[in-house]
Amino acid sequence: MRTTSSLALITALGLSSAVPPRVAGATPGSGVTAVTIFDQTVGDTQYVLKEITIAPGGSTGWHYHPGPVKGVVTRGVLTHHDSDCSIDGVYRPGQFINEPNGTGYVHLGRNLTTAPLVLEVLYQNPVGNPPAVSTPNPGCSFE
Repeated sequence: MRTTSSLALITALGLSSAVPPRVAGATPGSGVTAVTIFDQTVGDTQYVLKEITIAPGGSTGWHYHPGPVKGVVTRGVLTHHDSDCSIDGVYRPGQFINEPNGTGYVHLGRNLTTAPLVLEVLYQNPVGNPPAVSTPNPGCSFE
């Protein structure tokens, strides 16, 4: 089914495995693996579609994105936290995620369940930037 949902996501949006760079005090992800499905540059934008798996109890680490991000949960449950430590979304299979870009949107994704979480994520990145930039924990009691 990955091919069908990947094609649907690419089509719906009009149209790689990287580790965010290290930042002093950054909170690295845990239990995260990624497979690049699609990587294409058009003009000054790089479109990268990844299948991301977060193991039970794992997280993305605190980060922001240089470009907008759109995704869909294909399996499991994503708990999404804003930098004020609140949960700003809980996403289940078939639900779409739309993340704004920039340093003003630091966030964290967690898998609080006992089953793997699988996402298909499209990064629309300015060429030459990583898909995500790690940041320090903004003061939350977790991660």
